[in-house]
Amino acid sequence: MLDVFTVSFFGHRELPNMFALENKLMFILRDLINSKEYVEFLVGRDVDFDQFASSTIKAAVRDYAYGNTSHILVLPYERADYRDNRESFEQYYNEVQICYESSQAYPKAAIFERNKQMIDRSDLVICAIERKSGGAAKAVKYAEQQGKKIINLFENDAVDKLL
Repeated sequence: MLDVFTVSFFGHRELPNMFALENKLMFILRDLINSKEYVEFLVGRDVDFDQFASSTIKAAVRDYAYGNTSHILVLPYERADYRDNRESFEQYYNEVQICYESSQAYPKAAIFERNKQMIDRSDLVICAIERKSGGAAKAVKYAEQQGKKIINLFENDAVDKLL
C-alpha cells in the first residue's frame, strides 16, 4: 500500500519578502519530495499565499519529483471561476476537489470548514503567518489543537523543523 504524506498550506492575504519565503519553501518541498514515498499537496485559491504556494509547488515538482506527488486544489464549494474555466484549472492542478462539508455550510463559514477538512487530512501544515488574526491564523490555531506538525515560513528555524 502506498504511504501518502499530506501537506496543507495556509497564509495571509499579502506576503512581504516573497523571495526569502520561496527559498525556504522550495527547500522544504525538495526534502519532502525526496524523503516521502508519495506527497499530496493541498491548496486553496483564496489569497496571495495560495498562489505563491501553488507556483512554488509546481516548480519543486518540475525540478525534483519523479511521479510521487499530487497538487490538489480544494475548493470550499463550486465557484463561478472554476465552473467557467474548469479546463484550465484541471490543467494547472493534478486534481480539483470540492469539499463536501464546506459546500453544505453557511457561506461565511465555508472557507474555515474547508480549511478544517484539509488540516484533518494533513500530516504537516505549512503556513506563512505573522499575526494572530485572520483566516490563516484561525486555521493554524485549529491545526495546533489537532496536534499537527506546523512549519511557519516566517520563523527563522522553519527549515530546521522539518528535520
